[in-house]
Amino acid sequence: MKRREFIIRLAMMATPIAALAQEPGKIRHIGFLRVGPPPPAFLEGFRRGLRELGYLESQHFVIEYGLAQSVAQIPDAAVELVRRKVDVIVAGLVASLARPDHNITGMTSMSADIMAKRFQIVRELLPKLTKVALLVRESSPDTAQYVKESKTAAGNPGIKLQVEIEREPKDLEEIFAAAKGASALLVADDAEFTAHRSQIAELALKNQLPTVSGLRELAEAGGLMAYGPSLDELYWRAAGHVYKILQGVNVADLPIEQPVKFDFVLNVRTAKVLGLTIPPSMLALADEVIE
Repeated sequence: MKRREFIIRLAMMATPIAALAQEPGKIRHIGFLRVGPPPPAFLEGFRRGLRELGYLESQHFVIEYGLAQSVAQIPDAAVELVRRKVDVIVAGLVASLARPDHNITGMTSMSADIMAKRFQIVRELLPKLTKVALLVRESSPDTAQYVKESKTAAGNPGIKLQVEIEREPKDLEEIFAAAKGASALLVADDAEFTAHRSQIAELALKNQLPTVSGLRELAEAGGLMAYGPSLDELYWRAAGHVYKILQGVNVADLPIEQPVKFDFVLNVRTAKVLGLTIPPSMLALADEVIE
């Protein structure tokens, strides 16, 4: 498998074979490629999108899973899905947003404004904020982009950025200890961080470190806040891309779509443990408040 840039938190479609025309009565096999099982809400959004287009599960399509335990295992899981001869793969691989590849398209969960918005949220909660730690993963191709965007977002209000690089999950405890000098921690959107969200949330509380990321799951696990594209909505829109591909649309003609809906999640219970008071204005803007 040719290595491509791996954009974390994408819903991408890649056909392993030529563009597919609809054949009456044929059940299509849709592969899901990711680290760990997809959250039920994402799958429901995807299924709902296909239902609205007239595709019913078991009657018109079935879902097959290519689940890896880590990002490093993604290539093997992808090869297994291709071996099963699935018609289309929902995954997370892309090289260019305008024309991603001859057989890859979908929607990205990344936006240049997201990191700036996360810094804005943290600063609203912590007006005296002077230093923020950024947790990224060494082997992620997105790390350089996250660091660059974070430095830009931090530079405008004069916030010092402390970059902490995770090489493997066992490094997390040491990383959190090193980040204690910061006022808050930004967690990069990463499938492995999602898989280790409980550990990250526990370490954040242990080290009294407010966390913010785009991972709703991290806030639900005990992180302080999450702001990012609505993954439910992205998977719903992904269904439309899959439908077009299965109808025979040339994949290369479908550009990557940008996110249009964003979720802001606040964990008030965690805020209380950290001794923080969330301003009423932030509570009013939250899409979900965990109490």
